[in-house]
Amino acid sequence: MFNSANELEFSEETTAEISQLSSLALSGDPACSENSSAGSPEKTGYPDSVYILAANIFQGTRLEKSPEKALIKYGNEPLPSSTESEDESFQRLSYELAFSALKYQDILETILIDSYIFPSTTIPDHLNSLIIVMLYDFQDRKFQARLLSGNEESIAEVLEVENLLNSFKTKLAAALARCRIKHDALSIYHILPETVRNQELRASTLPLYAWINTCKISPEEVYYTLKKNGYNKVKSVLHIDNKVFAVDQHCYDVLIFPSHLKSDLLNIDLFKDYKLIFQDKSRSLAVHSVKALLNMDDDILMVNTGSWYTVAHMSVLTNNNTSKIFVCGVQSQAKDPDLKNLFTKMGCKNIEILHETFMKLELKDHRLQKVKVILLLPRCSGLGVSNPVEFILNEHEDTDLLKDFSQGGPSEDKLHVLAQQQYEQLAHAMKFTRAQAIVYCTCSVYPEENEAIVKKALEFQDHEIKVQPYRLSPPVLPLCSLKEIHLSTDKFFRMEPSEITNGCFISVLTRERDPSETVSVKDVLARAAAKGLLEGIELGKSSKREKKKKKQKMSLPKSSIADNSGIQMKIAEFLSRETNVSANQPETLTTKTSLPQKNTNQVGSSSQVRKPSKPTTNPLVPTIMKNTSARPHERPTNFVRSRPEDRMIPLKPIEIALPPVILPFPSPQGIRSHLPTPHFYYRWVGPKTVLPGYLSTPSILRRGEKPKENLPSSLPRHPRP
Repeated sequence: MFNSANELEFSEETTAEISQLSSLALSGDPACSENSSAGSPEKTGYPDSVYILAANIFQGTRLEKSPEKALIKYGNEPLPSSTESEDESFQRLSYELAFSALKYQDILETILIDSYIFPSTTIPDHLNSLIIVMLYDFQDRKFQARLLSGNEESIAEVLEVENLLNSFKTKLAAALARCRIKHDALSIYHILPETVRNQELRASTLPLYAWINTCKISPEEVYYTLKKNGYNKVKSVLHIDNKVFAVDQHCYDVLIFPSHLKSDLLNIDLFKDYKLIFQDKSRSLAVHSVKALLNMDDDILMVNTGSWYTVAHMSVLTNNNTSKIFVCGVQSQAKDPDLKNLFTKMGCKNIEILHETFMKLELKDHRLQKVKVILLLPRCSGLGVSNPVEFILNEHEDTDLLKDFSQGGPSEDKLHVLAQQQYEQLAHAMKFTRAQAIVYCTCSVYPEENEAIVKKALEFQDHEIKVQPYRLSPPVLPLCSLKEIHLSTDKFFRMEPSEITNGCFISVLTRERDPSETVSVKDVLARAAAKGLLEGIELGKSSKREKKKKKQKMSLPKSSIADNSGIQMKIAEFLSRETNVSANQPETLTTKTSLPQKNTNQVGSSSQVRKPSKPTTNPLVPTIMKNTSARPHERPTNFVRSRPEDRMIPLKPIEIALPPVILPFPSPQGIRSHLPTPHFYYRWVGPKTVLPGYLSTPSILRRGEKPKENLPSSLPRHPRP
């Protein structure tokens, strides 16, 4: 079957190339450098079942070429796989191996042709995928023999291909060296497209994100447990090789770890008991955006949630609410027991699985009457993700994405197909009339899958529906840097792929509630009572009203007494203020002795003021009284209003504090000593008079008194200012 003579012919001249290849095969590959770091064991190969599953994945995702350019023909029949391939660890190894073979498909095919394996050997076409996969692992092991465990069962197809590669080991090494020299590359890793190399570089340094399951443990307990295991809390884990962790700035329940600590973290009970769960940060940002839009009893509809950990995270965040989470898209009912078992282990109780696809859900489904927020995680190119294997396994995405990642991005035709699917799902979500908000989240960096989809859906939304239209809302997540603020100026939340995060795009669409759906206080209390939230609280409104009326009746006398006492205190304060102000004016020395008597004669003065002499005997008085109040006891009010510092004094007490007009004194001197001087009387009435002769008429004439000899003596002592 094999040409052994040709093999010996090339053995001597390629010995040096093999030794050189051992150090240059994939030395530039970040993934390989991480695995071959100091202290780590050398690669010994994979189990046979991993090779078989990886060959089937490669068979379905390989890059197809035209017949005239095809160097190797691949069959269409998949290889039979064992039950071990269903294990998660086996799947991860198989996907990583298949993805590596996809990246180097052209180089590996060239090596097989250049080494004369093809067409010198006769091997079935359906085994060619297995040859490509095992050849990549063979050169990654520096063409060393694979170490087999004694308990592992051998697969005939794997043994056949392994013997073939071992027999052509020297020729394969020489062909690999010539390929590297032809491209003038330090290693075949540098032959890859730049986008693929940058993606792998980010994947090797990207930190690990894990959210805290607060249904089972508190954040403080997590910090304490990590500290017991030697982990220290820091502000940033970037470029730190020690055992550290940090709290994410956008999500309070998400922790960040350096990438090289994953194997150590998986051995901690926090991860074994589902108290800490590894997941990409973009999914945590999506569920936190939904949480910011929820009321206590709003239900949630999650669409295209590939990862069940995303559903569990949403359930944990709404654990204290009465919300229910509906998950659509689980078509196989056989998965229900496994999913329910997973949710039970994680402490999630408010999840209901719908087996209908989202596009087939009826708009008036009775189960969705209380759904207020829809979380839409559409299938996208996912080019913003650094590690496609983790993305496909966690999100249960199609394996076709491996081909797109291996080529640096999807083709234009495929991107158009994905964008059309995303638009149809978003437009269908807008038709749910009872929903009030939609959160649209992708892991793509293409505007065709992000901004263009949202703007198109908003532009062509159905305005004939009798509900408020959707509108673009600002991000509900905190913006932690100037770069994030700049990227969110158009109301979209974006995170570009970097050395610390994957790419993420989030759009929040909201609409105002229908006025007909406003809930009264009575309905809110009734709903709360029905849910047992008002235990021990009586809601009888009639009894409360009666008690309130009784309290008002009983407190009425007290309030009136308090009001009277308050009035008396305000009167006293006003009079004392007047005393202090008048004491500072030199021209009002005579009033200083009369103000205290006002305070002592407040009650009696009001009755005496109402008995003045008839002022209408003077012909000037009726004309003056038309411009002022008809009652003389209101004149002090005008006096107070002319003072700007007393504008805050209530009017009621001022009506009582009036200057006396007729007092029971035996002599005119006594009357004159206790009456306000004509100077004050003129200043008080003067602003409201229109007759200039009023100021020359003494106040005693207006009061009907005859003596006038004292007026000339009083006027010089109090000249007008």
